[in-house]
Amino acid sequence: MSKLHIRQGGSPHENHLPVVLLHGWSCHGGFFEGLMRDLRDETLLLAPDLPGHGKTGADVDLTIEAAADAVSDLLEERRLDRVVLVGWSMGAHVAYALIERHGTSRLASLVVEDMTPRVLNDDAWHLGTKNGNNAIINLQLINTIETQWPLLAEAIAKGILAEGLEPDADLLAFNRREMLAANPTQIAAMWASLTAQDFRPLMAKIDIPVHLARGARSPLYGRNVAEWQAERLADATIHEFPRSGHAPHMEEPEAFADFLRSLIAVR
Repeated sequence: MSKLHIRQGGSPHENHLPVVLLHGWSCHGGFFEGLMRDLRDETLLLAPDLPGHGKTGADVDLTIEAAADAVSDLLEERRLDRVVLVGWSMGAHVAYALIERHGTSRLASLVVEDMTPRVLNDDAWHLGTKNGNNAIINLQLINTIETQWPLLAEAIAKGILAEGLEPDADLLAFNRREMLAANPTQIAAMWASLTAQDFRPLMAKIDIPVHLARGARSPLYGRNVAEWQAERLADATIHEFPRSGHAPHMEEPEAFADFLRSLIAVR
């Protein structure tokens, strides 16, 4: 039985596919609140709090793999089929792990929102985060998460938003408040698991459509990250949000809702 705390909106609709929304690191399912409100009259939407985050906390092992298993359990328990699975940032790695471990039989399509298949860079891989985070730097970062989270959370809250644009004051305040409330020990463990993942070999094995939704002003990943994945996926489309950074569903909510509407309509 899935131990994830679930936020639910809307209800099943015969003409629209259900949506499961997987949030990013140091966030929770409530970061999809606006999107769930926009689409609540059109379909069923579920936004779990992933391990170490929100109200789920440490009730599930603090790994990407455990998160993927718990989401798979959720799909089984709710008997959900033809799901549009949306993975934002860390949530995309949970989605990739779900596919790797449980297949795609319950999925209609996957949305990867501004994410790379491997976060850490090395001598042979330069499509991780733009800041050049590598294994050595990452160990220092994990320690900083645990010891200096208030300072780091403040930087991340603004740092995920669109480069070169004045951030929306309400969105920035929301990010700050909710990220500061995260448990640093728990999210440090999840960050360690996240940065240990490498889904590059999985790309060629995914047999459902993948929609790579990226912010054109992302501070973390360039267009080349989406292009690299698209070249290796059997069925991939890049969708660009021109005024967004790392969180298009929050920075351009109307455009992102319209984008999802195009995916959930039963054909």
